[in-house]
Amino acid sequence: MIEKHLMFKQINEHLLTDAQPSEYFNAIQDDLFFSVFPFTMLSKLKETPQSVQHHPEGSVWNHTMLVIDEAAKVKKQSKNPDVLMWAALLHDIGKADTTRKKRDRVTSYDHDKVGAVKARQFLQEFTEDESFIEQVVGLVRWHMQILFVVRSMPFANVEGMKEQTDVEEIALLGLCDRMGRHGVDRKSEEGNIRLFLQKCRL
Repeated sequence: MIEKHLMFKQINEHLLTDAQPSEYFNAIQDDLFFSVFPFTMLSKLKETPQSVQHHPEGSVWNHTMLVIDEAAKVKKQSKNPDVLMWAALLHDIGKADTTRKKRDRVTSYDHDKVGAVKARQFLQEFTEDESFIEQVVGLVRWHMQILFVVRSMPFANVEGMKEQTDVEEIALLGLCDRMGRHGVDRKSEEGNIRLFLQKCRL
């Protein structure tokens, strides 16, 4: 089995250079390394369901694959493409531990907060670059703020978000997240991102 640090380097290369990184990930998803920590955090996403209403594409893994492909299209717009791509891969890593099914309803409350902890654990297995880790963790922790801010929900915390991460980068990841679903309207989602940025600047 391939050494895990080498696999990390391969993943990083594909995230940063592939036009559709999902092709690489789907090709290797059954490899043995997925049974080794911390890659088990990713493999669990294949079995983690989502709300059919909001995520008709299926599992968290399916959604994540769509998101990294969207991120690959816009990574050159990011101040830190490597941070954006890793955040796209890890943004919903907390759903494996927070997803609950009750009758026909699927929820994953606080997956952003749990995901921040998981993302840090994952990356610390491979790098001591604390700046890189903190930037990725910040995007994972606050990626749900777009929904909260746009809908003026009580979970919105613009000041807290600004203290830990870059709002423009959250917006970029957020668009990828929103577009990483089946049956969405790009113009509508782009409008939500503009509204989010406007509210953050008030």
